[in-house]
Amino acid sequence: MPTFLGALRRLALTPKLTDVTFRVRGFPGARSSAAATLEAIPQAVICGFEWGIEARDLWETERRLALVEPEQRGFAYEGAAMAATVRDAMRAGVGTRARDLLLGPGHPHIFLTYIGIGFALARLPRVLWKKAVPDLTGSPFHPTMSWLAVDGYGFDKAYFHTKRWVDEQYVPPAYPWEGVPEYFPRAVDQGIGRALWFIHGADPAGVAAAVGRFAEHRRADLWSGVGLAATFAGGCPEPGLATLRAAAGEYWSELALGVVFAIKARTYAEFVPAHSALAARTLADLSVEAAVEIADSTAVHTNGSTAEPAYELWRARIRAAVTLAATTQPSADRVHP
Repeated sequence: MPTFLGALRRLALTPKLTDVTFRVRGFPGARSSAAATLEAIPQAVICGFEWGIEARDLWETERRLALVEPEQRGFAYEGAAMAATVRDAMRAGVGTRARDLLLGPGHPHIFLTYIGIGFALARLPRVLWKKAVPDLTGSPFHPTMSWLAVDGYGFDKAYFHTKRWVDEQYVPPAYPWEGVPEYFPRAVDQGIGRALWFIHGADPAGVAAAVGRFAEHRRADLWSGVGLAATFAGGCPEPGLATLRAAAGEYWSELALGVVFAIKARTYAEFVPAHSALAARTLADLSVEAAVEIADSTAVHTNGSTAEPAYELWRARIRAAVTLAATTQPSADRVHP
C-alpha cells in the first residue's frame, strides 16, 4: 500500500490520462485511425509513473507492472523509471531507486527505462542531471545506451512543447553527456523523430513532411527516430510502412537503423509483437533474427571519442550492415526492390 507521502506525490506530480491524448495536445494525428492505439502508450507511461511515485517499495511497483500486458509493459516501466529518477532527485541525488529498478526488474526493459530517465530530465534542472543516470555496472548496455535518456528528453519536449520543439525547430544548447557535448543535440533529434510518429498519428505522409521541414543536417537523426517508433510502437499497416520507406529516400539506412534498435529492444524484453516483425520486414527487409544479429554483431561499447560516442559508432556500424545486407540480398527476397 502507498504511504501518505506517496499519495501526496501521486496527486501532485502525476498527469491526467487525458493530458496525453492527441486531441488535448492538438496533434494533427488526433483524427488518425491509429490514435487510440498510440495514445495507450503514453497512458501506460503515466500508469507506471503513478505506481512508481507512490509505492512504498520496489516490490510493490514490480508487482503492479507485472499485471500490465506484455505489449505495454515496457512503456509502463518507462514511467516507473521516470518516477524513480524523480524520487532520487528529491533526495538530492543520493537515492538508489533508479539503480535498483534498472538493474532489477526493469533490466529486460533497459532500453525503455533509459528513456524514462529522459522523461525525468525534462522536468529536472540541469544541475541535477549528472546524478540522474545511476551507475549500472554489470549491465552490458551501460553507459553506451544511456544516450537513450537524451532521446527520451527530446521525445518529451517535442510531445509536450510541440510548438517550440517541432514547429519552431528549437535546438537545445549542448550538454556534456558522457563527455560528448556536441552530440547532445543529435540524440535529442532522435527523440524528436520518435515523437513525430505520435504527433502525426502514424501517418507516413504527415511524418515525412514534418521531417522535411527541419534543417537538412537534422533529418538523418529524425529518420532514425521515426524508424524506431514505427517498429516498436506500431500503428501503421503494411501499405503505409511501404510508403514510409519510400519517403525516407536517401535516409533509408537511418530508418533501418531505428528498426534494428527497436527489434533489439523488443527481443531483449522477450516480446516481439506482430506489428514489429512486420515493420522489420517492410522497412528494412529484415527478419527479427537478422535484425538482432546485426545489432549484436556490430555492438560497440568502448573507443568513443569527444566528438563521437561509442553509441554513435554502434549506430554507424548498424547503418553500414543494413546497407550491405540490402545490396547483397537477392532482389526476389526483398520486400521492396
